[in-house]
Amino acid sequence: MPVPPPAAPRRRSVLPDVAVSLTGAAFLLAGVAGALPGPAAAALAVAGGFALACVRLAWLAGPGPQQPGPQQVVTFRCHAGETTDTALAHGATTTGRRARRAALSRRVAAILDSAVLVAGLTVAVLPLSDAAHRLPVALAGLCLTGALHVTALLRLPGRSRLSGPELVRRTVDVLALGVSLVFAGWMLLPGGPVPAVAGVVAAGGAVVLAVLAVAAVAERRRRPGAARCHAGAALTLGGLTLLVVLLAYGAPDRALPLVAAPLVAGALLTAAGARRTSGGERTGRDVAPAAWPRLTAPAGIAALAAGIHLGTAGEFSTAAMALGLAVIPPIMAGELLAAADQRRRVQRLAAREAWLRRRLGPDARAAEPVPLTRAELVRAMAERSGGALLVVDLHGVGGAVPEGPVLTEAVRRLRAGSGTHDLVARLGDTEYAVLTDAGPVLAYALGLRLLAALAEPYPRPGGVARLGVSVGLAETGGGDPEDVLRQADLARRRAVQLGRDRVEWYDAYLEEQLVRRLDLERELPGAVARGELDLVYQPVVALADRMPVGTEALLRWRSPALGTVLPAELLPVAADLDLTGEIGRWVLDRACRQLAAWSEGGRELWMAVNVTPRELAAPDFVARTATALAAYDVVPERLVVEVAEPVVGGELSTVVARLAGLRSIGVRIALDDFRAEHASLAQLRRLPIDLLKVGPHLVGPGGDGQRPLIDVVANLADRLGVELVVEELESEGQVAGARRAGCRYGQGFALARPATAERVEAWFEEYPSTAR
Repeated sequence: MPVPPPAAPRRRSVLPDVAVSLTGAAFLLAGVAGALPGPAAAALAVAGGFALACVRLAWLAGPGPQQPGPQQVVTFRCHAGETTDTALAHGATTTGRRARRAALSRRVAAILDSAVLVAGLTVAVLPLSDAAHRLPVALAGLCLTGALHVTALLRLPGRSRLSGPELVRRTVDVLALGVSLVFAGWMLLPGGPVPAVAGVVAAGGAVVLAVLAVAAVAERRRRPGAARCHAGAALTLGGLTLLVVLLAYGAPDRALPLVAAPLVAGALLTAAGARRTSGGERTGRDVAPAAWPRLTAPAGIAALAAGIHLGTAGEFSTAAMALGLAVIPPIMAGELLAAADQRRRVQRLAAREAWLRRRLGPDARAAEPVPLTRAELVRAMAERSGGALLVVDLHGVGGAVPEGPVLTEAVRRLRAGSGTHDLVARLGDTEYAVLTDAGPVLAYALGLRLLAALAEPYPRPGGVARLGVSVGLAETGGGDPEDVLRQADLARRRAVQLGRDRVEWYDAYLEEQLVRRLDLERELPGAVARGELDLVYQPVVALADRMPVGTEALLRWRSPALGTVLPAELLPVAADLDLTGEIGRWVLDRACRQLAAWSEGGRELWMAVNVTPRELAAPDFVARTATALAAYDVVPERLVVEVAEPVVGGELSTVVARLAGLRSIGVRIALDDFRAEHASLAQLRRLPIDLLKVGPHLVGPGGDGQRPLIDVVANLADRLGVELVVEELESEGQVAGARRAGCRYGQGFALARPATAERVEAWFEEYPSTAR
């Protein structure tokens, strides 16, 4: 199997960006409305955004985390047959390359931080300067900011030299957009004499904006972080250019806050791009060219500016008409170059597919396992504008790796089940990819056909073999081939997580889930040793008088990297990493220690601890529980072990034996999440329990004049000597219903919320006695 891709960088919260944007908008409106002086409003409007961007860039410019050593890649390379020394050499090379890239990213972030800081200070000093000095200050700030941005953008990681045709296309695109922007600036400038500074800055700014905009669009697939940095620089320099033009024309002060919007957006976008590049970007050349609206963008800008000028001035000067006509030649040249590129791509794709058909032939398709490598697949994806990619993973029974005749037959079925024009590639020992031109529905149908064919038994000497199959699907849509491969592989991993033998589509929510899962799997090991686990406690009260009788210990993982993680998300990961026992021992020890501390204060409460069936299945669980009770001198009857009813059924005999062992030493047992179904009621007689926890839905009125279901459960519990606890009570109406139904205990937000031990203890102090 190939080494899984690194987890995507964790997503930061957008709340700070929204907050500074709203604050800046408020100051901008105040300045335009005249409620604040224009220079002061402009300075205040950009202050928050630039401060936030500078902090983020300064953090990126600081020393990064320690790079992994070469030993960390030895295991992967040794699997490929290399010696340890060779693997270490490869690892050292990779580590050195990563270190150099990280150092370069930090230097670029420092330069960008300086550029953003200079731009922010340029606006910040406006209120402190008199009218005569504002234009020189703005002009100096524009020049220095532009120089810093150019220096940083030329040093961004992953920058490659353009080929001759690419350079020609880029030049033509810049020329078309630049001329249209110069024409737009000419049309939008006020009538009459044009100040020399305004004319030069406007023309130069239009050219710079064209260069940056074309670069941002061209890089948005291959280097999205660099594209954001280019776009951020364009917005920042555009805002400063507008500021210089306004000051050169002597515009009223209330017009100055208009520069805040592009400046704040540019600063935040620059920080976001630098953050993306610091995480490392793919810089391969096997990427589909980014689509650039060569015709619509320049023509649209020129037409819009001409329309505005015609509506205000009513006529065009000779120079304006000449400049407008100058937009047409570069636009036409760009369209001709784009058409030539498209013809060459179609010819290359047709030639490659014809070569593949000659190589395979109609009869050879079923016999030839696979003629494509991963690199060839990437190139083929770059030349196709639509379709889907299927990543197929084969699993042996019991985790064994399929090999020999079984794998050969599986590959033959994969080829035979693919369409005539579908391309098949081998990604790993048991992982394959199928590239198809079919749309989403037909691609999914293809995945189901391949799944059915590959899951059929495989005859072999002495019997048959079976394979598990997981298929991940992602639409190509002309996107970055490496991104599409990653997306299809993420969908395949989701299929594995959901039980295999299934087809899963990629979507953005799926990626968020999987990236979150990878983060959890990376951070959870060692959380106990690092002291990151915590317990909160939710009181259980007697419904008759609202007096506390016990608490339930609820696990929380306070991760510095991921925030607070709840048990519903934490425990499945712990189970997969075989950390359930370690975490369970910590919870039991901490709960017993807290129960002992409360008992010393004269509070005779019980403490409920949730336990999974896997923990109960451990042979030493009963003995370990007795040891924890003895270590803190806790009365066994004060400890309640909770087990969820839905998960009991699979291991009923083992669970019954362990629960009986716990009751033999005096520990009480609670059955959680009781569903009151027929099977649950029958199972209730077999389980040695003391408390039965039910949800508030059982307390509601019965249908068709029948008694509430809680009456049936209460009667059975009474015959079995079991006390009822109604949990998840979130309203006073539910509390009253539980009390009317004769339930003795209650738990939920309407009674008391989970809190730390100190807060729960303070809550206890409100009651004269907690003995129960």
